[in-house]
Amino acid sequence: MTGKTRGVRWDLKGYFPAFKGPEMQKFKKRLTADISSLQKKASVLAPLSARTAGEWEKLILAAENAETRLQHVISYVGCLEAADAGKDEYASESAALYSIAAEYSKFGVDMLRAFKDAPEKVFAAFVKRERLSDAAHALNRAREQARRTMTPAEEKLAADLGVDGFQSWERLYNKISSRLEFDMAWPGGKKERLPISRWRALMSDGDRAVGRAAFEGGNKAWASIEDPCAAALNALAGTRLTLYHRRGVKNYLEPALFGAGIKRRTLDAMYEAVNRNLGPVRDILRAKAAAMGRSGIAFFEREAPLPLKDSRLYTWEEGSAKVSAAFSRVYPALGQYYRDFLGKGWLESEARGGKRPGAFCTGSKLAREQNVYMTFNGSLGDVNTLAHEMGHAWHSHLLENMRPWAAEYPMPLAETASIFGEHLLAEGIQADPEVSGSQKLIMLDEYLTGAAVTILDITVRFEFEKAFYEERRAGEVSVPRMKELMSAAQRRIFGTALEPGGEDPMFWASKLHFYMADVSFYNFPYTFGFLMAATLFHKFKAEGPAFLPKYEAFLKLTGSDTTENVARRSLGADIGDPAFWETAIKGLAVPLARYKKLLGKIKTAK
Repeated sequence: MTGKTRGVRWDLKGYFPAFKGPEMQKFKKRLTADISSLQKKASVLAPLSARTAGEWEKLILAAENAETRLQHVISYVGCLEAADAGKDEYASESAALYSIAAEYSKFGVDMLRAFKDAPEKVFAAFVKRERLSDAAHALNRAREQARRTMTPAEEKLAADLGVDGFQSWERLYNKISSRLEFDMAWPGGKKERLPISRWRALMSDGDRAVGRAAFEGGNKAWASIEDPCAAALNALAGTRLTLYHRRGVKNYLEPALFGAGIKRRTLDAMYEAVNRNLGPVRDILRAKAAAMGRSGIAFFEREAPLPLKDSRLYTWEEGSAKVSAAFSRVYPALGQYYRDFLGKGWLESEARGGKRPGAFCTGSKLAREQNVYMTFNGSLGDVNTLAHEMGHAWHSHLLENMRPWAAEYPMPLAETASIFGEHLLAEGIQADPEVSGSQKLIMLDEYLTGAAVTILDITVRFEFEKAFYEERRAGEVSVPRMKELMSAAQRRIFGTALEPGGEDPMFWASKLHFYMADVSFYNFPYTFGFLMAATLFHKFKAEGPAFLPKYEAFLKLTGSDTTENVARRSLGADIGDPAFWETAIKGLAVPLARYKKLLGKIKTAK
């Protein structure tokens, strides 16, 4: 890849002028004192009643403010740690912030105690108070959560133990994975040691020989740390299961569903539709494999583009320009936002060692900014990742003027916004007369590959995690058994689209989503988001620019109502009906037919 740069570095001075500078130290000191005061007042205040409602209102408003400030500093340090994961002082500061967060969570324990047994009439009147009414959805969710809690003393103990126990397993995984390097044996004979942050992009290289060499070298590296990875995964799941039992949670999916803001009926409806339609989705990958003279693909290359003769890597400038032009062509307001975003230095995309794998969007309502993190290695997949994360940023931007507790939206709706960003990129490129036919095929390949990944790969993750939790209830799961569970899930979901021996048994170790302490089942919301975004985009195609205000209204509702109600109010849809999801999956038939037709006209670089 040629070009002036391999990405850009972000400017985080909107948070603090300097890490551990006087401004940051003063901020933390005040925040710590305020959280301590908040927790002490809440711990002695009687449960919610007509008599205590005024005092609880004051504490909740103070808590909302404290949480906003806490998220501000956590986001800042999280950005620093991701971009320079080997720096011990960032990891230490992150651990210190977990301690502050644990103290704040103790207020949450007392708030739940206050809500748990409050009479219905008292609570209903409470959430209608003038200063709380627009946070009613968040407060109602807290009331629901309160019904699944241990005693306040036990919850506070769990919060304390989480700092040096539960959360530390995620920190351990992040630390050892970010320092991991792998041996890359290039097809031409060259050998070099590379940071793991480059692994995913190389596996997805258009040259399958490069992809296989990266896969094999990378998995040897992951195998070298498989024992600590397994220990972390077992500890995270074991801790969750113990707490679930103590809290009276009957099924390990309940907390994930609550966090996602959806009902079990909705999840079951979506997966009923997915499992009934695996064949047509597999056909995407089978068509790609056939174009290369193969019967199927390997799991590691599920994200790889077609090996077209004119397939190439992009410089950062080229990739960024594609996103900017595509957004501007079909959604001018988003295009302008992206240009402003770059100008303000809110993006980190430079390819370099020491960075944590993956991509994310974070931000601060206090600083009134969003920040996107990724590593741009030049693939079209990286361009798509940029559009995806900017979809998240735009979502948060639209909620910027709403109070914090009315701007906290669940992951399925977050992923809807980000994947809508991918659709906009694809549409913008397809509508650009300056983009060649072969480049449009590449983009169509990217879109359909993304669809297959989001429906098949994400379902593999969901099925693996379910199977893992089922077995973890009986005791720790061994490394060989994790490999078996992962391979079995890949074979079942991918079916004949997976070539014989094409499994990746180490995927449980290399996928960081399994190691996130704050959330389990960080997978099904992506499938939800893809299918929901496809439905929204279909409406956009039918209605044109007139749909965009409706889309923005949809996004603005996401922190103020249940996911089912947001869909009902915005789309008039029942997302608990499998037919809703099947419509989106069957909608892939049109682009797939076009894809097959184009494949018949081109030659791949075999």
